[in-house]
Amino acid sequence: MYQPEAYGIALLFMFTSMLCWGSWANTTKLTPGWAFQLFYWDYIIGIVAASLLWGLTLGSANGGELSFLRNIGSADATHILLALLGGVVFNVANLLLVAAIDIAGLAVAFPIGIGLALVVGVLLNYFISPKGNPFLLFGGVLLVVLAIVLDALAYRRRETTRKTLSARGIQISLACGVLMGLFYPLVAKATTGERSLGPYTVAFFFALGAAVCAIPVNYFLMRRPLTGGPPVGMADYWKGRPAWHWWGILGGTIWCTGTVFNFVASHAQMVGPAVSYAIGQGATMVSAVWGVFIWKEFASAPPASRKLIPAMFIFFLFGLGSIAIAPMVSH
Repeated sequence: MYQPEAYGIALLFMFTSMLCWGSWANTTKLTPGWAFQLFYWDYIIGIVAASLLWGLTLGSANGGELSFLRNIGSADATHILLALLGGVVFNVANLLLVAAIDIAGLAVAFPIGIGLALVVGVLLNYFISPKGNPFLLFGGVLLVVLAIVLDALAYRRRETTRKTLSARGIQISLACGVLMGLFYPLVAKATTGERSLGPYTVAFFFALGAAVCAIPVNYFLMRRPLTGGPPVGMADYWKGRPAWHWWGILGGTIWCTGTVFNFVASHAQMVGPAVSYAIGQGATMVSAVWGVFIWKEFASAPPASRKLIPAMFIFFLFGLGSIAIAPMVSH
């Protein structure tokens, strides 16, 4: 399999994962009026297909014990179950995040959900594999969390009609944050020890776990949406435009590409899961770049909202820089 060990290449993989994680949601904007639960079926297809594609290409390059097909045969059931469970946890967290945004708004769901996920994920991943200077790593995480909070405040001030803060929306955001922070440590455990999984193989089983979980969970949310909206059925899925299905598959492919690259980077000798996950979660700011500069979401926003944007990006860039150099500085 292809495994970059030079830190510059591993860092490029992490930045690619951040770009992919922060960009896939643009495909949802290209399916207006299409319920997210229906979009999600194609999204899952894209995730599974992309995980298999990367496994059979980069994951099989140069052979070796961790090459994709060979690793599938050599890994034990415990490590495979950990990877599947990671996919299940991610899938539930991802669906809860979307519901939380719909109920409580971006200004509540993101700082609670993604901010909590970043802190929980980095702490647990560092405990599992303590790599990187802890002061630079956790200092960078703090700056990124502050950037996420400023991002949320900017959206909050942009809204002309504020959504009522409900206990339900906050509770869903908290549940999302904890679960989103837990999936990566499960992946990290699946790639450590004897008869463990390589990064490409763990991505494949992770995708299968997400797909298996999506069948009952997403179908339940179709019939009983957490947002209180009207239910949808599989008949509505088949009525979707062909282009909408392709956009969903592309969204899943982009997200999975970022995931594979993140797992591969975390497997590098000097990186570790804490640093890789932290940089990947900078995706929130990438999505903000899309919103500000491409979709012009703040074009008509009041000055109180727009003035927070520069500070948000400054905190993010300093935080990202701190995390990026953490593996190169001794404890």
